Amino acid sequence: MAVENETMEPADPAVSPLAHFGAEVRLERERLGMSRAELGKEACCGYSLVAKIEAGDRVPSLDFAETCDRTFPYANGRFARLWPLALRYAFPPWFRPYVELEWSATRLRMFHPLLLPGIVQTEGYARSVLRAGRPANLDDLVTARIERQRILEREQPPRLWLILNEFVLRNVVGSEEVMASQLSRLKQLAENPPHVVQIMPTNRFNHMVASPFGLLSFDEGDDVVHVDGFPRGYLLAETGDVAMANDAYDLLKAMAAPPDESAGMIDSIVKDCYS
Repeated sequence: MAVENETMEPADPAVSPLAHFGAEVRLERERLGMSRAELGKEACCGYSLVAKIEAGDRVPSLDFAETCDRTFPYANGRFARLWPLALRYAFPPWFRPYVELEWSATRLRMFHPLLLPGIVQTEGYARSVLRAGRPANLDDLVTARIERQRILEREQPPRLWLILNEFVLRNVVGSEEVMASQLSRLKQLAENPPHVVQIMPTNRFNHMVASPFGLLSFDEGDDVVHVDGFPRGYLLAETGDVAMANDAYDLLKAMAAPPDESAGMIDSIVKDCYS
């Protein structure tokens, strides 16, 4: 196998975990005499994406990392081990502590009055939401958001309990096609234990809680609260703040439609708005 002309500067592995990942990919690929196009074919992506990953300009998916481990004889699982570090680098610095907590949580309780939370967004929905902020690294942000959801695919995933204002389901983000796909994903979660979805009917929502927030629980240690806000979210761990968040969530659960009715509400909204 011939190595193609290299037109991009190699990443400096000292710059970031992302650059280190890219430099390791290039080292192993060149050791094997493999072209970027050939690696792209193995990873079901194009030459351009391989080049950007090697340059430290794009965040790799876990699938890409696992492809590298299968393809490079001396990898020994190195790329899958490096991947979490590279992924965290895609998030804003203020959000990284939350992602690390979310990764180790055993229970996630979330409320959102305006949007689906990132942990359950489809790629189309996530891209539409993130594009609104006109970020320079849109593709990386989308990749990072979707890869976060792998915690729900574990053999023993954290239990997700999600309460949404009915407005969230009726508010068109992206397009009707995007919304239909997103609500299909939401219904799957609503119908599959251990997760729970409750919809807050519009006529019951009294704006008692105006801000999106979530509670993270762990095998060991106290709960932590995450509050979404502008320009950034923040974490709360004080006992009083956590107790207030627990009380607010209990009240929201009591006001929302029961879980066994919420899947029917999702179906009804899809027929009304997106069929």
